[in-house]
Amino acid sequence: MAGEDETTTDTAVQSVRIGEDGVSTDGGTAAATPGGGDRSGAESSAPSGAQAPGWAKIVTVVASVLIVALVASGVWLLLEARSAHDRDERRAQFVQAARQTVLNVTTIAAETAHDDVQRILDGATGDFRAEFEGREGPFAEVVQQIDVNSTGEVVEAGVQTEDGPCIASLVAARAVVSNASAPEPSPRDFRLRVTICDEDGQLLASKVEFVP
Repeated sequence: MAGEDETTTDTAVQSVRIGEDGVSTDGGTAAATPGGGDRSGAESSAPSGAQAPGWAKIVTVVASVLIVALVASGVWLLLEARSAHDRDERRAQFVQAARQTVLNVTTIAAETAHDDVQRILDGATGDFRAEFEGREGPFAEVVQQIDVNSTGEVVEAGVQTEDGPCIASLVAARAVVSNASAPEPSPRDFRLRVTICDEDGQLLASKVEFVP
């Protein structure tokens, strides 16, 4: 009996040792891993590591798209600002031409009548020029005969409408006028609609209309 007990004990010890080395004690075989670790755990973590490069690529693409969008938006805003600046500058030039036309029309003197009328013609085109052209001589003579002296002043001016190469402006003006029958200078207020057109780079008045 003692011999049988020793044999049984030895067999149990060997079974335990085999189990520790990776062989199942119940007769099955367990997967052995270096360092005694579980290989299934290492394999389960592999997919998350493989997905990391994919996410990095997506993030890079999104960032690139955002950068392109920001740059495009900045360029658009810059071009829009320049366009607005050019538009405002163009309008200012047309309004200035309208102001000068009104000054030319409201500033005239008997002593300089011919020069004053010529100045009006030099800045005129279209219908407005047709009103004076060929009549500048008689007009100047009438101014001299009744001894007209008028000094104009622009009170306010601004763009009313735009139509291609032409811009119509409303101009409020005042003229201090005297003549032979009324030698005491007196102010007169006017509102005029002045249409300025760009003709080969020259800003000329095509219409001058009194506005009630």
